[in-house]
Amino acid sequence: MALPTEVRKFFGHALDFAQRGLRHDAAKVMKGFGGSGVLELIEDDGGGTYRAVYTVKFEEAVFVLHCFQKKSKRGIATPQADMDIIRARLKAAEALAKELRHAKEPGQARH
Repeated sequence: MALPTEVRKFFGHALDFAQRGLRHDAAKVMKGFGGSGVLELIEDDGGGTYRAVYTVKFEEAVFVLHCFQKKSKRGIATPQADMDIIRARLKAAEALAKELRHAKEPGQARH
């Protein structure tokens, strides 16, 4: 919610594509994840450059892993601290997707 309104609207629009099994033209595969279905959206506004990183790796859900303002002025690379957050949240998303998958299996108790 801390992102500018127009940036949030754009990210929401692009994520709606992902939820419907489509890929918005602005979505790019994020480097450093070995093609594991991690995608990145980049949007600029007067306040700076913003990124939303999400994964479509799991059929159970689209998981938004991180949204942030890129503050570094040195190159286009994503700062290491943000990459660490994305990696940790991808692991958490994988665990949650596994739980969701097992909850749907026949004979499993529902919580």
